[in-house]
Amino acid sequence: MKNKYDAIVIGSGVIGCCIAFELTKRGYKTLNVDKLADAGMGSTSGSCAVIRFHYSTTEGVALAREGYFYWLDWPKYLEVRDPDGMAFYRNTGALVFKTPINNNLSRVKAALDEFGVGYLDLQPGEIERYLPNVNLASYFPQKWIDDPRFGEPTAEKIPGALWIPESGYISDPKLSTHNVMVAAKAKGADFLYNTEVTDILKKRGHATGVKLKGGSEIEAPVVVNVAGPHSYLINQMAGVEDAMKIKTRPMKQEVAHVPAPEGINWERDGVITSDGDIGCYSRPEVGNHFLIGSEDPECDPRLWVDDPDDYDTNFTDQYKCMVMREGMRFTDLTVPNQYKGVVELYDCSDDWIPIYDKSDLPGFYLAIGTSGNQYKNAPVVGVMMAEMIDACEKGHDHDTDPLQFYMKYMRRNLNVGFFSRNREIIADSSFSVIG
Repeated sequence: MKNKYDAIVIGSGVIGCCIAFELTKRGYKTLNVDKLADAGMGSTSGSCAVIRFHYSTTEGVALAREGYFYWLDWPKYLEVRDPDGMAFYRNTGALVFKTPINNNLSRVKAALDEFGVGYLDLQPGEIERYLPNVNLASYFPQKWIDDPRFGEPTAEKIPGALWIPESGYISDPKLSTHNVMVAAKAKGADFLYNTEVTDILKKRGHATGVKLKGGSEIEAPVVVNVAGPHSYLINQMAGVEDAMKIKTRPMKQEVAHVPAPEGINWERDGVITSDGDIGCYSRPEVGNHFLIGSEDPECDPRLWVDDPDDYDTNFTDQYKCMVMREGMRFTDLTVPNQYKGVVELYDCSDDWIPIYDKSDLPGFYLAIGTSGNQYKNAPVVGVMMAEMIDACEKGHDHDTDPLQFYMKYMRRNLNVGFFSRNREIIADSSFSVIG
């Protein structure tokens, strides 16, 4: 392993690997450093890998729409075939429920219209075409499991839903990350696993590399923080966290894998649901299961974690609450005797919108706060971050003149300043994710 590179990327999740891939294509000699044993073993491996467009902000829809086309062109984009196999996109369509909290999806519809994403605006009676044995009663506002009104309908029908046919999920998030790692290596990228970064090296007010556990140092004029739930610790090492208006911290999340009711082939026929009325999302899962997660309604406890290397990995009442909520919608869906699913950490920003930015330490860059909602955007974020890093290293002042990133599929610019570390909290955020 060399001790000098053009860029060091801290983290080898799907976004970290995509950034390395794009930097190598621009001539950078890159090294990804990860404390785990392989690419995609952290939060990425626990991702639900949902590909969808119903964001609460126009910029969120734009980035997701652009990223969608990278997944459709996945093998062509990567230019090489992974001997371990290639991940693939499975289109299922998405059913997004209207609620008062999402303004009956009025902003979402406007953004979908702006970016040419087709959808059907469904009345309650039309929803049954897409969901078998569905109960369309409204339970809004959402309630935690110990609320005495939990499970009691508040209205006979939900307001309606959007059917967005161009939605689905990636077959295997960890494999997709391995695909990108293989592609990056083919361009000359290096990867260093089972290795912990303990400090960010600095000289004369500029990042100059990283110090590793054990004391060795690797030099590079560019260091990119893509450390997921550990991102705040890396920012502290760099000395940039205090100056940031928007910060990140890790949150524990649970995803349930529950057998489909008898007589339903959900793995074959299921769709993605985003059901703000009950506060859950779901998608089909291997083994004819429902994969169920929380959309983090206000009534649910937020399980913030102080130490991302030491937290309770057991399921809590969140699991039971999610499955019971989903069971309000899908007749005969029951809580299993043995809980199966995923317990992982999100890297959450203050407004649940990611930070894609430079920092107050020249040469130190941020792609953080991404967990739960940015997996789908990883390829296009890799392009965007590489372009921003390259521009800043050549003297562009991204703080005063934010990069206008040209989205090649959408054929329009995206103001990357929207994702600034120094933005005010974005009020239009849903403050939730579909992870």
